[in-house]
Amino acid sequence: MKEEEIKKYVRDRYARAANQATSCCPPASSCCGGGRQTDVISKSIGYTDEELKLVPEGANLGLGCGNPLALASLREGETVLDLGSGAGFDCFLAARQVGKTGKVIGVDMTPEMIDKARENAKKGEFTNVEFRLGEIENLPVADKQVDMVISNCVINLSPAKKRVFQEAFRVLKPGGRLMVSDIVLKKELPEQIRASVAAYTACVAGAEIRENYLGAIRGAGFQEVRVLDETVFPTKVFAHDPIAQEIAKKLNLTPEKARELGESVISLKVSAVKPAV
Repeated sequence: MKEEEIKKYVRDRYARAANQATSCCPPASSCCGGGRQTDVISKSIGYTDEELKLVPEGANLGLGCGNPLALASLREGETVLDLGSGAGFDCFLAARQVGKTGKVIGVDMTPEMIDKARENAKKGEFTNVEFRLGEIENLPVADKQVDMVISNCVINLSPAKKRVFQEAFRVLKPGGRLMVSDIVLKKELPEQIRASVAAYTACVAGAEIRENYLGAIRGAGFQEVRVLDETVFPTKVFAHDPIAQEIAKKLNLTPEKARELGESVISLKVSAVKPAV
C-alpha cells in the first residue's frame, strides 16, 4: 500500500467515525458506538467512571486501546500534546490535570474530528485546550514547546512511525516525557492482512512488531524507554468487533486464522524521556 493511499483511507474512516460516533479500532464491540457502549469499552481499557464523567458528551468515541494518562503524572502548568486527538477525550482529561496555567494541544489530520473536538471544547468550556489540523508525521508545533507527548492507538496507523517519534522528540522540551498507548504485534501478520486497508484502520495491519516499535522510540533519541503495561487482546474482542468481522469476511479467514490474528495483537503502554541535555 502506498503511504498516501493509507492516509486517505484512514482519514475517510475516521471522518465517518466523527460524523457517526462509531468505533474504528479494537477493542470496540459495537459499530453503534456512543453513550453506554463507549463507556464500557473505555472502562475495559483503563478509564475510570470518574474520568468518563469529566469530559463533554461526544468526546469519547471509544477509539482507544489504553489510557495513556493513567501513569502520566502530569503536573499543573505543563503543556501537553496529544497525537491523533480525535474528538478530544484525552485532551480534556489532561486539561483538568494541568489546570488553567497549563495548556493542551491536540493534533489530528481529520477535519471532521477537529471540528468535533472544538465543538466539545466549547461545550465543556475548556479554555486551556486547542486543536490543530495536521499530520503527526509533520507536527504543526514549534521545537521544544511541550512537557509531555501522549497518544492513544494512533501511531500504529501511521505508515511512517520513525518520523512520528522523531517529531515527538523535536517538539518536547529537554527532559520532556513521552507516554503512549498503542497496538503492536508479537509476530508478523500474513501478507493478505498486511495488504488490507480495512485491516489497517482496524489498528492491525499498520501495527509494528513490538521490538521494532520500541527500537523506533530509542532511534529517535529517547532514553529510559519502559514498557509499563502489556496486554494481549482476548479472542472474544475480535470475534465481536465489526471491523474484525469485515476483515475476516473480505479475506476469507477461517475461525482458526482469526483467532491466531487476535492472539498476535498486543496493547502496549510505553513511557520514555528526552534527555535533559
